[in-house]
Amino acid sequence: MPARWKDPSGSADGRDVPGQPAGVAPSVRSGAQWDRQRRIRERVSAVGFLRTADLAAEFGVSLMTIHRDFDVLQAQGWLRKVRGGATAVPSAMFHGDVEQRMAANPAAKRRLAAAALDLVVPGQVVMLDESTTCLYLAQRLAERTPLTLVTYFQPVVELLAGTPGITLIALGGEYFPAYDAFLGLYTAEGVAKVRADTVFLSTTAISHGRCYHQSQETVAVKRALMAAASRRVLLVDHTKFARQGLYALAALADFDLVLVDEGLPPAEQRRLRDTGVALRVVPTR
Repeated sequence: MPARWKDPSGSADGRDVPGQPAGVAPSVRSGAQWDRQRRIRERVSAVGFLRTADLAAEFGVSLMTIHRDFDVLQAQGWLRKVRGGATAVPSAMFHGDVEQRMAANPAAKRRLAAAALDLVVPGQVVMLDESTTCLYLAQRLAERTPLTLVTYFQPVVELLAGTPGITLIALGGEYFPAYDAFLGLYTAEGVAKVRADTVFLSTTAISHGRCYHQSQETVAVKRALMAAASRRVLLVDHTKFARQGLYALAALADFDLVLVDEGLPPAEQRRLRDTGVALRVVPTR
């Protein structure tokens, strides 16, 4: 009988073994570990806060094992570790999964995507980030072929793979389920090896004239995108100006063009232009 693989944090069924030394986790998690993390993720979203000690007792594992689960889920964007447990990321700060984001302000995102499409010229090299606004743009890129498209966003890869006239360069790296994208150091290094005419990006939050995101991995990749493109275009609906973020990406003035829907108040539009932001308001009615 083949030997059962043992979780470095415990036994093969996900429970701790006394005296079992901690080790480096393999690339493939055990079924029990995966199921435990899935249940933690679902529960923290439902109740808002989970105590480390309660989870350890419920699953029959050590506090350290639950802390490692929290580390994995926090890195993927599902929760945030706090003293004594973990909390659901506040809705004003967490982007939500792809399906939720696609359903948020779809009319504004479609109009922003249409305005961005007008900036695409056949023959160009275009980069897209992991935003759903750019996913709306990706749905129409076949209208501007031939194109070379560079992305690390899995839905865009699935959408455009094999599309006639589009040369697709898919960047790898560490896969983040909460974003359905490849992010982190290896992705950023992959971006640095190519050069694009235009990069289209969005952002999670805008505050005091700066863009913010909730993960350092996202910021690292988007900064690499901005450095690798001749023209940087930001697509944002007005709701992003009412959100908060943790890690600063760039100032709005660092973009060659910022496209925003007309839901942004005129006073805020004037203020941004006065600070040097190349702002274009897209009608959405």
